[in-house]
Amino acid sequence: MEGIDFEKSGGLVPVIVQDCGNGDVLMLAYMNREALGKTLETGKAWYWSRSRSQLWMKGETSGHYQVVREIFVDCDGDALLLTVEQRGGGACHTGYRSCFHRMVRNGKLKTVGQKVFDPKEVYER
Repeated sequence: MEGIDFEKSGGLVPVIVQDCGNGDVLMLAYMNREALGKTLETGKAWYWSRSRSQLWMKGETSGHYQVVREIFVDCDGDALLLTVEQRGGGACHTGYRSCFHRMVRNGKLKTVGQKVFDPKEVYER
């Protein structure tokens, strides 16, 4: 896609995913050209898994899909921001609505989010 520099970071661009309703940052993922193409084609968020080296659609296993509402490109063309409608309880594979469910307080991690599903029930079927 024109205007997006996939080559700068070895074929991938970081993608910040934000809830279109309340502005919560849900997750950070990566896309390659194919993932962006599938996202544009289907209207659902597709990403590239760096750990599994494969394309995946968010919600494919869990049923917690992301319907893409808008895609923004940063000024350098090397990062994306997706605003999505999060269908299902959570964006985080650990069971939380957001992957950013912990914060640093006094040098320690503190969980501030609530679990919305049990990952054992979802991923170990």
